Amino acid sequence: MKKLTFLLAALLLILTTGCSLEPPSWAKPKTGGDIKDMKIGLSISTLNNPFFVSLKDGVVAEAKKHGIETIVVDAQNDSAKQSNDVDDLMQKGVNVLLINPTDSAAISTVVQSANNLGIPVITLDRSADKGDVKALVASDNVKGGNMAAEYIEKIVGKGAKVIELEGVAGASATRERGKGFHEVADKELKVIAKQTADFDRTKGLNVMENLLQANPDVQAVFAHNDEMALGAIEAIKSSGKDIPVIGFDGNDDALKSIQEGKLTGTVAQQPELIGQLAVQAAYDVLQGKTVEKSIPAPLKLVTKEP
Repeated sequence: MKKLTFLLAALLLILTTGCSLEPPSWAKPKTGGDIKDMKIGLSISTLNNPFFVSLKDGVVAEAKKHGIETIVVDAQNDSAKQSNDVDDLMQKGVNVLLINPTDSAAISTVVQSANNLGIPVITLDRSADKGDVKALVASDNVKGGNMAAEYIEKIVGKGAKVIELEGVAGASATRERGKGFHEVADKELKVIAKQTADFDRTKGLNVMENLLQANPDVQAVFAHNDEMALGAIEAIKSSGKDIPVIGFDGNDDALKSIQEGKLTGTVAQQPELIGQLAVQAAYDVLQGKTVEKSIPAPLKLVTKEP
């Protein structure tokens, strides 16, 4: 009877933790106490994007200041891989999880698993749709979308025909940047086409080539990130057209392109600051302190104009 009771308890644990086994006792998370013995697990959506490399660098540098070890994993824009990576981090006994989700819905299961194990979760740049997240550290993506649409109207005029390059379909940043953009664009501009290019430069180029052929009268482009914007610029250059392109992020390649007179502008985030703020929040959580649910990082519009 005791054996049966134990088996039923083990089965219940597996089901309530999203089919993730509980780590051994030595690997269980702890809060309070000696901070130098604690570990941060950092899951990044992709390290192929300079923005997220800067975000990772901000986390690692800030954690080092506090004497906290950081274990970094790269999801390579694969939501299934990211879920497995985060499971592995929990098995390694991390004390707090910093997650930059590839897909805000897909990551929810492992966030809930972490909740069941008592491991606090902080998300960076993108949110999780479900589960208890101690804090989301991000720019105001909706406001950034507003800023992009307002600038396009300023430089091209009311009623201008615009193409929108969208990010990864399941990412909260895609939804929020698109929402903010359309809050203004649906009133002041005419969005004649929109298509996802998955936040990727090569896909941005290929998608833009196709959209240019179908929409030769386009007057401006808004891309949900700089990588897609830089790809779009190459497609526009090959077509012989001169069409303003606004990106989002403010990565080094984009800022250089703006100074060279290629990219028109970008809604610039501060990825290293996002990383730093996330670690500061994690540090507070590990000390048993309450943190704000939403921790904003300022945005600014960067153009070649003074």
